[in-house]
Amino acid sequence: MSTVLSVKKREAGHRSTLTQLRKGGAIPAVIYGYKLDSTPISISAKEFRKSIQKNGQNGVFSMELDGKKVNVVVSEIQQCSMKDEVDHIDFLAINMAEAIEAEVPIKLVGESVGVSVGGILMQPNLDVKINVKPADIPEAIEVDITELKIGETITVADIRDMIVFDIINENDHTLVSIMAPAVAVEETADNAPE
Repeated sequence: MSTVLSVKKREAGHRSTLTQLRKGGAIPAVIYGYKLDSTPISISAKEFRKSIQKNGQNGVFSMELDGKKVNVVVSEIQQCSMKDEVDHIDFLAINMAEAIEAEVPIKLVGESVGVSVGGILMQPNLDVKINVKPADIPEAIEVDITELKIGETITVADIRDMIVFDIINENDHTLVSIMAPAVAVEETADNAPE
């Protein structure tokens, strides 16, 4: 189910205009894609936060633009690192019947055998790219790590056949691994002959 966002067209502005927009509680944004030219818009920061909490960042949003309803997904969010605020949003207009490329977070499920005996869990890649119809974009892809021992790794190749989505990443894209505890390495170094 899509969430409806209220947006206003805006002039492609200078830095001072964009700063004024942000001070007024709006976020400068742009919408482009399916049957649309790139169009500068603004959206209420408060409304956008509520919609993201309700619908998730991978959700499909509906916008009214020039009297037409447009289905969009969030393509990119630029954050201000100093204030933890959204600086700018890119929305991609989509055709609901066509598959798109979407980045979906990996959610680890269970407690690894390796971690329970002192191993260190490493998650070098937090998401994967999938090819999927907009209405079917999952909020996350769950990966069970219960059986993962020290020295073992889960890559895209290990989950490709377990999920219904077409993963774009290469098979060797590492999702999670369990490393030997650092303490053991330090002790070995301390006991080494001088």
